[in-house]
Amino acid sequence: MELLIETLSKQYSNGVQALNNVSLNIPQGMFGLLGPNGAGKSTLMRTIATLQKADSGSITWGELNILEQQEEMRKVLGYLPQEFGVYPRVSAEMMLDHIARLKGLSNRKERNETVSALLQKVNLYKERKRNLGTYSGGMKQRFGIAQALIGNPKILIVDEPTAGLDPAERNRFYNLLSEIGESTIVILSTHIVEDVKTLCKQFAIICSGEVMYVGTPHDAVKTLDGKIWSKAIDKHEIEDYREKYKVIATQLSEGKLFIRVVSDDNPGEGFTATEPSLEDVYFNAISAKVDLVTL
Repeated sequence: MELLIETLSKQYSNGVQALNNVSLNIPQGMFGLLGPNGAGKSTLMRTIATLQKADSGSITWGELNILEQQEEMRKVLGYLPQEFGVYPRVSAEMMLDHIARLKGLSNRKERNETVSALLQKVNLYKERKRNLGTYSGGMKQRFGIAQALIGNPKILIVDEPTAGLDPAERNRFYNLLSEIGESTIVILSTHIVEDVKTLCKQFAIICSGEVMYVGTPHDAVKTLDGKIWSKAIDKHEIEDYREKYKVIATQLSEGKLFIRVVSDDNPGEGFTATEPSLEDVYFNAISAKVDLVTL
């Protein structure tokens, strides 16, 4: 079953329009939500997770009306928020057992089996007796996934799960999420393009509370075939080029500034055609809403 989000809107009391008529169809598997900080991703995640109300719109999963049947939604939901706190002086095993109790696993034998199986799944079984305060960032994130998987959720939400992880921990996390996504709706909220490119069959770009693009990474990149051009310039020339072209990315290297622009035709002036990337798609999509100079 798909998770259907229709015309969802949310405005905060300070006037910020966090979500503006957001509509998405999210199928089983890994679905990426890509956008800059403050784009509305976390607001959308919290709304799906029944942690806050929307001003208007609907979210349904089969016959389940998520905005109205919050308790029923929580029975099928796993959630790893962006800020996941742990009790530093409690072992992973004890903490997971406690969370399992809170989620309704009252049978001790069943709970012990569940805790052991989940610690094995996230490769923390050998470290189960260690206090959570001694865990690395990646280990804490894997523990967060373990607690989110208690009760075999049908929908799993993970909000910025790889931020701050080193490359090795990020790869472990990729493998774990990919395995989970084979039988579950997994919504991955991130501002890291590589996460979406590596993990997600489908994704959406969200910026300023609006959906800017929905599709597959492959199809997204194809939309810019023959439209990305690059050139090395002197740093002091950048403003002139921004006035003349749609500059979507810059990179400083060896004293030169390499710029990438979007243009249907060859801009001339020494620009060369360049293969598009998912980052190009991302920056091109959000350029209408965000000043890329500040990113």
